[in-house]
Amino acid sequence: MSVENVLKSIQENNIEWVDFRFVDLAGRAHHISLPASAVDADTFVNGVAFDGSSIQGFRGIEESDMVMMPDPEATYVDPFTAHPTLNVMCDIFTPDGERYERDPRSIAVKAEAFLKESGVGTAAFFAPESEFFIFDDVRYESGTNSSSYYVDSEEASWNTNRKEEGGNLGFKVRTKGGYVPVAPVDTQQDIRSEMCRLLEEAGLSIERHHHEVATAGQAEINFRFDTLKKTADNLLVYKYIVHNTARQYGKVATFMPKPLFGDNGSGMHVHQSIFDGDSPLFYDKGGYANLSEMALHYIGGILYHAPALIALTNPSTNSFKRLVPGYEAPVNLVYSKGNRSAAVRIPVAAVTPKGCRIEFRTPDSTANPYLAFSAMLMAGLDGIKRKINPTELGYGPLDKNIYDLSDADKENIRSVPASLEEALDALAADHEFLTEGGVFTKEFIDNYINLKRDEAKAVAIRIHPHEYSLYFDC
Repeated sequence: MSVENVLKSIQENNIEWVDFRFVDLAGRAHHISLPASAVDADTFVNGVAFDGSSIQGFRGIEESDMVMMPDPEATYVDPFTAHPTLNVMCDIFTPDGERYERDPRSIAVKAEAFLKESGVGTAAFFAPESEFFIFDDVRYESGTNSSSYYVDSEEASWNTNRKEEGGNLGFKVRTKGGYVPVAPVDTQQDIRSEMCRLLEEAGLSIERHHHEVATAGQAEINFRFDTLKKTADNLLVYKYIVHNTARQYGKVATFMPKPLFGDNGSGMHVHQSIFDGDSPLFYDKGGYANLSEMALHYIGGILYHAPALIALTNPSTNSFKRLVPGYEAPVNLVYSKGNRSAAVRIPVAAVTPKGCRIEFRTPDSTANPYLAFSAMLMAGLDGIKRKINPTELGYGPLDKNIYDLSDADKENIRSVPASLEEALDALAADHEFLTEGGVFTKEFIDNYINLKRDEAKAVAIRIHPHEYSLYFDC
C-alpha cells in the first residue's frame, strides 16, 4: 500500500488514531498513537520520535532520541480499540537518518538483501506454526520470601473433581490427549474461530486451526507463508490478536514454551524454502523426500549451526524446559521425512513442487521472529555456500522414532544445548555465518548475548519452589 492509499484508508475508515509500532530485541511490540488529523505524507518522511533509552537493549540515556519510520506496506485496522485506530509497523532510524543496527526489522531487511546478492535465489519464504495456551486463570510471584505460579483451565485434566463446576466434568482433555478432539472435549472452537476471523480482517490468510496435544487449552492456528520480513510482521499481528481476543473472552493466552510440568510445551515449527522468481529451488523429484541438493545443503547449515542458532530461536530459560525428551520436543539434531522427533522434518504429505520445504521444529515463540528467521536463513545459506552435506556429518536421514532407539544407537546423535547458557556459549563461539554481508554485526551479537546472560543469571540465582521439596529437611 502506498502512503497515498494509507492516508485514503484513514479517511474512508473514519480512523481517529494512528498507532505507530516497533519491535524490541525480545520481540515485544511497543507503540505511540497520534491523532489521525496530525498524520500526513510528511509523517511517513520525517517519522515519529521516541525515547530509545527506555527500551531494554537499545541506547543509553545520553543518545536516547530515535525515530520510527512508518512502513505503508505494514498496516491494519485494530480490531480491539474503542476509537477507530490504524496500526502501522515501523523501522527504527537514528536522528541522522541512519538505520539503527539493533532494530530487529532492519536485520530482516538485510538478510533478504543478502539472499538476493548471494545469487542463490530471489526470496525466502517462511511459515511458522506458533502454538499457544489459553488459560482461565494465571497467577505468579517471585519475591524475597515466596515464589510460586498457578494456572487453571476449565478443560484441564486436573479438574475432573472440581466442585464449583457442577456436572459434566468427565469431558476434560487428558494429559497429552488434546490433539484435535471434538466438542465437548475441545471447549475452544469458537474462540479460535474468532481469532481467525480477526486475523483474516487484518490481512493474514488462515489455513487451519485446531486443539493441540496438551491439556488445559493448547491451540494452534496456521497462516499462509510469506517472505521473511512479511512473515515476521504477520507473526506480531498474530500474537497481538491471539492475546487480545483471549482477553475479550475473559481468558489469557500465552506463547510461553513450557507453562505446564508433565505435558507438552508450545513450539514454533518454522517451514522455509527458497525460490528464484516463481521457481522453487528445494524440489528435485526422485531425491530424498524429493529434496534438491540445495535443500540438503540448507539443512546441513541449519543442523551444523544449530547450537548457536538456538540462542536466537529459543532465547529463554523456559525454552529448555520444553526441549527435553518425551514431550514431542525435537531435541535431536538430525533430519528426516515426516518424522516429528527430528529437529528438521521434511513434510511429504500432499506436497507439490512449490510446496516442497524443510521444517525446523526446534524454535519457540519466545524468539524475536525477525532475528530468528534471519538467523535460520543465514545458517541455511552458509550450508549452501559451503556445500555442507548433513548425511556425511552424521545428521541423518533418520526415519525412525528417535525416542525409541537404544542408548547405544543414540550415542552418535547430537542433541540441542541443555540450557540457555550453553546456547549463548555456542553463539559466542560460532557467529561468523551471521555476520556475512553485515546482516548481523558483532556489536549486535555481543549486546544480545550480554542481555540474555543477564536473564539466565536472574533465573539461576533465585530459589526454586521444588528445592524446598528436595532439601528443606536436610
